[in-house]
Amino acid sequence: MSDTAPVFTKVVLFTDRDGRARFRDEGVPLGEGKPQARLSALMASGGYQLRMSPPGFRSEYHCTEHPQWVFVLGGVMEIGLRDGSVRAFGPGQHFFSADTVPAGASFDAAVHGHWSRQAGPEPLVTLFVRAGP
Repeated sequence: MSDTAPVFTKVVLFTDRDGRARFRDEGVPLGEGKPQARLSALMASGGYQLRMSPPGFRSEYHCTEHPQWVFVLGGVMEIGLRDGSVRAFGPGQHFFSADTVPAGASFDAAVHGHWSRQAGPEPLVTLFVRAGP
């Protein structure tokens, strides 16, 4: 395939060096497949879960235990960070959740993690695909 393969934008929620959750975008080359259906390299996965959260759901601050893709299938999911920023993800949108507790640290509710909530009138329906080994 060509060196100018299209790129899929992977939104990543990660733990920065200061222990705080942040977002960044990464490019995933779509260098496989055919011109009509470009594909990324095959990625390992460790299973998946479906979740439905009713209107009014909001979590406490927490970290991701296992890095995973989060795909919003219905409703709206908001993710809030310690810096006060909030991002909303609607049907068809995704992010890769990898904001784990830093190695050697214990979870500190004043520093680590993010919160999530269902927003709007519709239940939040999500698909979690755990990253492979």
